[in-house]
Amino acid sequence: MQTKDDSGAILISARSPRKGDLDPSVRRLVHIPVIHSQAEMGSLSPAIQAMTVRRLGAQGWERNVNLIDGIWTQIEQAVDRWSLPYGKVRLYQDGLPVCGRELEIVAELAKAGSRNHQLLLRLQEQGATLMGTESADLLVQEYNLIKQMLAADDPAKAARLEARHQERSHSLLKRRDQAIAERINHTLCPGEIGLLFLGMLHSLEGWLAQDIEVTHPLYPPSPAGHQCP
Repeated sequence: MQTKDDSGAILISARSPRKGDLDPSVRRLVHIPVIHSQAEMGSLSPAIQAMTVRRLGAQGWERNVNLIDGIWTQIEQAVDRWSLPYGKVRLYQDGLPVCGRELEIVAELAKAGSRNHQLLLRLQEQGATLMGTESADLLVQEYNLIKQMLAADDPAKAARLEARHQERSHSLLKRRDQAIAERINHTLCPGEIGLLFLGMLHSLEGWLAQDIEVTHPLYPPSPAGHQCP
C-alpha cells in the first residue's frame, strides 16, 4: 500500500518476508521497483539533465531530484527492516550486465552517488550474492538508441526522433525483460530469495518460471503489469 504526504512524496509501506520465504523447496523473488537517478546515467547525464530542465524548468528538475532521493530513502529503510538470510539471497539489478565485472561496475556507480548501487554494496557485504542480470548486447543497443535521441538539437526534432524510434525502443525493452527473466530462471535456486531491483517501465510477467513465487512488498503492480508510483 502507498499514500502521499503533504509534500506529494510517495510513502511506501513494507513488510518483512514471511516464514514461508525460507522454505527449502521454494524459489522466491522480491520485486523492488526503482527509479533511476542522475548518478547512473554516466556520459549521458549532462544531456539528460539539459533535456529535463528544458521540459520542467530548473525548479522542476530540482523537485524531481529531491523526489527520487526521498523514494530511495524509503526503499533503503524498508529493505533494512527485512530480516533476510543473506547467505541465500541473490541480487538482480536492472542495467547490470552479465560480464564478469559486476562488482566493479556497482562499486563505481555507488562511488558516483547512486543510492541504488550503494544499497547493493551494503547487501553484498552482508553476504548476498550480486548477479549480473542483463544482456550486455541489449544494453548497448538501448544506450545507442537513447544517445541518438538525446543528440537532437531542438525539442521538436527530439520529439520526432522519439516517435520514430518508439517501436524499436518498446521491442528492446521486451527483449531485455525476457533476458532478465531467463537469467533469474536459470540462477535462482530452491530455498533462495532473489531481490530484483527493476525500473518501473519493466515487466517480467509471462517470462518468469511458474515455480518462482513473486512478491511486491513495496507496492503492487498495475493491471498492465507495470509498477505504479
